[in-house]
Parts: sequence; C-alpha cells; structure tokens
Amino acid sequence: MDPVMMELLAKALEKVTFTMGEMEGVPLPQDTCDAWETIHNFQAREDDIIIATYPKAGTTWAQEILDLIMLEGDTLKACRAPCFIKIPFIDLVPIKPMKSGVELANKMESPRLLKTHFPIQLVPPSFWEKNVKVVYVARNAKDCMVSYYYFQKMNKGLPDPGTWDEYFSTFMSGKAPWGSWFDHVIGWWNAREKHQILYTFYEDLIEDLEREIRRMAKFLGKDLSEEAIEKIKQHTSFQAMKDNPMTNFTVLPKAVFDQSVTPFMRKGKVGDWKNHFLVSQNEVFDATYKKRMEGVDLTFRDLL
Repeated sequence: MDPVMMELLAKALEKVTFTMGEMEGVPLPQDTCDAWETIHNFQAREDDIIIATYPKAGTTWAQEILDLIMLEGDTLKACRAPCFIKIPFIDLVPIKPMKSGVELANKMESPRLLKTHFPIQLVPPSFWEKNVKVVYVARNAKDCMVSYYYFQKMNKGLPDPGTWDEYFSTFMSGKAPWGSWFDHVIGWWNAREKHQILYTFYEDLIEDLEREIRRMAKFLGKDLSEEAIEKIKQHTSFQAMKDNPMTNFTVLPKAVFDQSVTPFMRKGKVGDWKNHFLVSQNEVFDATYKKRMEGVDLTFRDLL
C-alpha cells in the first residue's frame, strides 16, 4: 500500500464519526446506506465469483483460498496486493482516498473475485441475472459472536461493542452490523437450490482444509495439480495468513484497525466461545437457536 495514501487516510479518519443506518431493517454502516443505489445497481459479470459470509465466518480465509485456486497455486501472484484490494468488498464505502468496493470492482479485469456480507435479500439483482457462482461460508454462531465482538473492538469503522454482556444482547437481537446471524445463514441456505451456491462451513475447513480446497476447486471448474493443492494448503494455514501482511491487515493504519487492541487474525479455532459464554448466556442462546432453526434442515457443529 502507498504509505502516503495511508497517512492521508489516517488523518481523514481523525475527523470522521462513523454512524450506522438500516436498509430493509438490516443494520449497515451509514455510508453503505447512503450509496445504496450505486451498490444495488452494481453490474455483475457472468464469470464473477462471489465470496459471501456473515462477518467473522472465515471470509478472509475463503478469499485467499479461492484466489489461489484461480491462480492455480501461484503464491507469488497471490501476494500482488492486500486481500481487500485484490478482492473488492462491494458493501464497503470507505472515506477518501480509499476507493469503494464497487469502484474497485468496476476497474477490474475478468474473472473477478468479489466479497459481500449482505444477507440474501440485499444482494445486487445482477448477481442472479448473470447466474454467478457464490461460495458461502457459514460458521457456528457462538464462535462467530465471540470473533465479531473482538473485531468490533479493533475496527474503528464499526460501533464499539461495549461489554461482552452488552454485545451478547446486541448479537442475539440481530442488531449487530449486517443483521441477524440466523436470517443470514438460513437465507443463503434456502437459496442454494435456486442459484449456483456452494455452501461451506468454517468447521469443515478447520477439520480438513485439503478436502475443502478440492471441493471449492471442483465447484469453480479448476483441475489442480497435487503440487498446487499442497501450495494452497500451506499458504492458507492460519499461521501463514497471520504472518502475511497481504492477509493480516497490518498495512492499514491504527486509525482503521487498531491491532494493539486485538489482532485481526486472532485464534482461528473452533470452540473459543466456551471461554466467554456464561452458563446463563449459553442457555439463552440454545433456547433461541432451537426456536429459530426449527424446521430448517441446516445443522451446525461445535455448539455444545
């Protein structure tokens, strides 16, 4: 990243107060709401590949895996730019001099990898008109909540999460940025029969990364060599990504991501929720989960 641009960005952020708005009842950054017409009318291309997730479900991990699959394991090319530049986040409208996700995407050559956190009902219609391929990554809500809590503590573009108890209530009521985890995972699950959606799970990536790389490659129509698969597996291990400035967001100034509070790449494990949930909170969650997921043939692991 251009250090001059980063310095300008840091100075600009000192004068900005970020606020939240809503779009169709879904909490989103106000800047995203203000640019809604542009985002909604974004023009997809037939060979676009979309990475869709609820926040903190393994988005950056999936981005790097899919980028490397498209590059057939070329790790040097994968380091051509930070992940948020090479794979535009179409929901995002940052302050200048940073370009919006739509602006970055519109200037890219095909095939494009694009990222969104939008729930299914807010996705630009052109995605479905062009029948694009989508890789959706879902993560069990308990771990997702813990990871999101720490992310909001360090991300200066999102509301301060308050105490853990306060954030638990925010998340469970669907008031966290990008809305309800339940609505998100169920909405994308139900859409998988109508569109080209590969529904994957964070816990499956943890369990057998190579298997999931092969599954994604097959979905994208890529026949990779064993050498390429091994390179992708090594390059996308948690430690490799934590050490990689192109994926760990250390190129961003402290005024954007304050990693002195907590690192962007924090633990990358399953079950960390057990270190945070009170017994009473776990009971509330389990009761809500049972009610919200009733009649839905979608199962998450590692909730007990």
